[in-house]
Amino acid sequence: MADSSISKFFEKSRKDRLDIIGNFANLSEEELNILENVNGGISFDKADKMIENAIGTFSLPLGIATNFKINNKDYVVPMVIEEPSVIAAASKGAKVARIKGGFEVTADESYSIGQIQILNTDTTVAIKKIEEQTNEILELANSKSNTLSKMNKGAKEVTCKVIDTPSGSMLIVELLIDVGDAMGANVTNTMCEAVSPLLEKITGGKALLRILSNYSTRRMVKAKAIFEKESVGGEAVVDNIILAFEFADNDVYRAVTHNKGIMNGIISVANAVGQDSRAIEAAANAYAAISGKYRSLSKWSKDADGNLVGILEIPLSVGIVGGIANVHPVAKICAKILNVESAQELACVMTATGLAQNYSAIRALSTEGIQKGHMRLHARNLAAAAGATPEQIDQIVEKMVQANSISLDKAKELLHQI
Repeated sequence: MADSSISKFFEKSRKDRLDIIGNFANLSEEELNILENVNGGISFDKADKMIENAIGTFSLPLGIATNFKINNKDYVVPMVIEEPSVIAAASKGAKVARIKGGFEVTADESYSIGQIQILNTDTTVAIKKIEEQTNEILELANSKSNTLSKMNKGAKEVTCKVIDTPSGSMLIVELLIDVGDAMGANVTNTMCEAVSPLLEKITGGKALLRILSNYSTRRMVKAKAIFEKESVGGEAVVDNIILAFEFADNDVYRAVTHNKGIMNGIISVANAVGQDSRAIEAAANAYAAISGKYRSLSKWSKDADGNLVGILEIPLSVGIVGGIANVHPVAKICAKILNVESAQELACVMTATGLAQNYSAIRALSTEGIQKGHMRLHARNLAAAAGATPEQIDQIVEKMVQANSISLDKAKELLHQI
């Protein structure tokens, strides 16, 4: 069985890292060649077909987080991010979590929510008529996706709600759609548009917006992990981490930064496997305010033995079929490395990564501070920005760390001395 607890992965050469991941994920020579030699993974011609007004491509670093055991399965997790220390932090968090068995994660079925805005109607009468013709609405919606219908998926429910606005009351009709292993935006929008004329006929009103909601509260994912108190640093450190969580849970200024750290992990994986990171961010931040106050997405507590317990629950809409995930060569390779078989499994991995990242961040904040590890890694960027060659970078970083002076000016000064 593949083991993701790879010793000193960060110290290995690029070739060795590629060999390890190639063996772990059974990558072909062609796939390894894409990772090694094709910057960014796409040509301009491909980029030009993905977006309008293209003028080039833009690359970000792709790395691997190790040590992940999720629902008793080992993963190496591809992450795309420009920020130093994120991948190291996720790997470290996963390493501590696996002592107590790793992450336990559950994910809802992939239900998408579509919304149709109906204006100029008697909402009470309209809702009754819609309820009477629900089957007809669902049949029309499902006629727009033979694939989902054959899989016994597709539109499942029709619900209504009334919202009060400065312009008056509006009727919002919502379709609940099982989109299977897709993210589901396109099929949801198609179904919403398809049923709108029928809804206008039923209600006598006017359909305006017909669009999915990215607030995917019917696609909840919940991750839990126990972090052994000795590995955390002792019960005093556990207590400090809980105090740090309580700060984030009760102060919006801290909560935003706390949740940003969680999303560092989640969005890095989303980037690697071609997910809609903006939708994921928007849904998570909306959920952070579900109580009426913006709070911590994660919850931290202590069990009877004094171990640290972390829980992260978020709405998460992802897919393994359709979209860029099936077009971008590197995203396809990252999906192969991750080796997930369903959208739910992908959601589980992403949420576990967010929890691992959150653990490492608040532990660092509760002990030596975030800058000690972060700035050492940031120093590499500064040395490169100063014009150092790859052979000079490590030397300059060591000198900056020893001098306790990590800045672009210091990097330039040391480069001049070299």
